[in-house]
Amino acid sequence: MTGLPILYSFRRCPYAMRARMALWISGTSCELREVKLADKPPELSEASEKSTVPVLVLPSGTVIDESIDIMRWALAQNDPEGWLAGDEHALIERNDGPFKHHLDRYKYSTRHGSNAEEHRAAGLEVLRDLDVRLSNQPQLCGEHRTLADMATFPFVRQFANADRAWFDAQCLPHVQRWLASHLESDLFAAVMGKYVPWKHGDETVLFGA
Repeated sequence: MTGLPILYSFRRCPYAMRARMALWISGTSCELREVKLADKPPELSEASEKSTVPVLVLPSGTVIDESIDIMRWALAQNDPEGWLAGDEHALIERNDGPFKHHLDRYKYSTRHGSNAEEHRAAGLEVLRDLDVRLSNQPQLCGEHRTLADMATFPFVRQFANADRAWFDAQCLPHVQRWLASHLESDLFAAVMGKYVPWKHGDETVLFGA
């Protein structure tokens, strides 16, 4: 045991991405346990009945198993860039609710039995609103990145990557510029390292400052 929080994560999960970014920027050190979704370790299910990443287990035994709550917890410990000033609940809830709903049914239409083009069009409407918001400022809440940007951008990334040629052809110049800036950031590079899936008995992997 390291005495550090334990983070169950999966590299490509957008929820886990945003949790890792908040933990990293806050300077919170964690024991990282990369999860293979097809073969989840029993310790994950023991920590959280949801058995979905990310899950943060604090040294006190407290479990935080919602990514946005992990972000807010980390930033409450230390918020060097002032991300909590951009904790815009309505914007984040639209991302996590309607946009994620349409994203899943666009990207995984076979799984959901959905009409991909209809859901892609509905997701595009959300992005058009973001494009208007970004037309006069570099980030969603002003000049600097905040919680709203970092909670949202992994899902816009996933939407864009579902059909990158189509996405790049849309009239979303401000969203496209904003997305590129986050994809190219040192922060995103720092939290996207590749790790071998964890199993009991493995050597501890440290993540963060």
